[in-house]
Amino acid sequence: MGLELGRVGGSVFRSSAKPRSHKSQISANVLDGDIEESSLLKSQSNSCGSVLPYVGVASLGAILFGYHLGVVNGALEYLAKDLGIVENTVLQGWVVSTLLAGATVGSFTGGSLADCFGRTKTFILDAIPLTVGAILCATAKNVKTMIIGRLLSGIGIGISSAIVPLYISEISPTEIRGTLGSINQLFICIGILAALVAGLPLARNPIWWRTMFGIAVIPSVLLALGMMFSPESPRWLVQQRKMSQAEQAIRILHGKNRVTELMQDLNASGQGSEKQDAGWFDLFSSRYFKVVSVGATLFLFQQLAGINAVVYYSTSVFRRAGVTSDVAASALVGAANVFGTVIASSLMDKKGRKTLLITSFTGMAASMLLLSLSFTWEILTPYSGPLAVIGTVLYVLSFSLGAGPVPALLLPEIFASRIRAKAVALSLCMHWIANFFIGLCFLSVVTTFGISKVYLGFGCICVVAVMYIGSKVVETKGRSLEDIERQLSPPI
Repeated sequence: MGLELGRVGGSVFRSSAKPRSHKSQISANVLDGDIEESSLLKSQSNSCGSVLPYVGVASLGAILFGYHLGVVNGALEYLAKDLGIVENTVLQGWVVSTLLAGATVGSFTGGSLADCFGRTKTFILDAIPLTVGAILCATAKNVKTMIIGRLLSGIGIGISSAIVPLYISEISPTEIRGTLGSINQLFICIGILAALVAGLPLARNPIWWRTMFGIAVIPSVLLALGMMFSPESPRWLVQQRKMSQAEQAIRILHGKNRVTELMQDLNASGQGSEKQDAGWFDLFSSRYFKVVSVGATLFLFQQLAGINAVVYYSTSVFRRAGVTSDVAASALVGAANVFGTVIASSLMDKKGRKTLLITSFTGMAASMLLLSLSFTWEILTPYSGPLAVIGTVLYVLSFSLGAGPVPALLLPEIFASRIRAKAVALSLCMHWIANFFIGLCFLSVVTTFGISKVYLGFGCICVVAVMYIGSKVVETKGRSLEDIERQLSPPI
């Protein structure tokens, strides 16, 4: 819009002046184009810088997501002794899995809260279960209190899993939305690594596990405080017909020069229509169901491709290769995850979401084949240990290049504004349900079929995912959310 107005203004101005030579007119046009492009780049650069602090605040929710997922791994043995459940593996299982049950509830309710109260207020509300849950876990004197604390923490990270990518995608400039959106996955990985590092003093101090849980209070409080000073999503404000507040939010996030342009784009997308609040049944309407099914299916593929099973079994794989340290094995897998996510962040707005997804699942399929063969081919027996380690690291690296970060980024992009929060919540609910059942059934399936066949099955799922993505997923790189909405969810 700004470029078109600039060119019209330039031509009108020249029409009132004396005629100039053809060469001078070309030079003037080139000069005008350079000025306009330079002005646009400067505006975009300022916009990017203005958004970064608020993306950073939202990313505290992603850190907490990863930290609460990882903290129990190192602490379980020690808290089981303190709480008297060493011999009770069922109760230990409840301590671990209650977080996933809470996350399922939280992800499902996060969308409704975000639609009702707005994105920033939902973050502030989310800090309550995150803080209280961490305190209960850190001070628990019995397993009942610990389970309640884990449940509340799970509800908190479930809400975070829904609103962190939602908020980041809605406030990010189009030209770097992919890079900023992938920060969500990067900080989840950092949170998991932070939990691993936090567990290092356990060997010398068995009651350190309480401090590990208590540490999570700090980012929870900082998240609430930061969101009190963060601007609301302009898209949500327009949806609520709060136009003056939307303009103010755009001014803070992107600068005053882009207020008119972005407000026109938001209004043109149909967000100012009479019927704004979408119900859960709207997700299954003929207008939205196709795109909602794509979102849910991507998260199902993410989990059914075996990431949690591979990470769970990685310690045994590394021991077989002669790596006896659990910490070293976890650190290597975690480092591969972080490294791959950093690479994905740099490529997201260059190569595109769809390309990274296809590359990722292809790499995961090849890695699974390598892992399966390392367990079964006799010719590979002398090298089975190192090959299994290489296959595991390559799998995690491939996952982190696309299958890990892209779904959480892509979903807020492909969903229409009026269903975005609820559709993201529904897709994440499918993610947590699949996560829970895979964790519940994995060991039984391995016992029945053997790890080699299970890995081969995961590889087949990855191949199916590549075919599905190639035919169903659209590229969103470099396109505004409003433009994507007009293509995928046009009014009927």
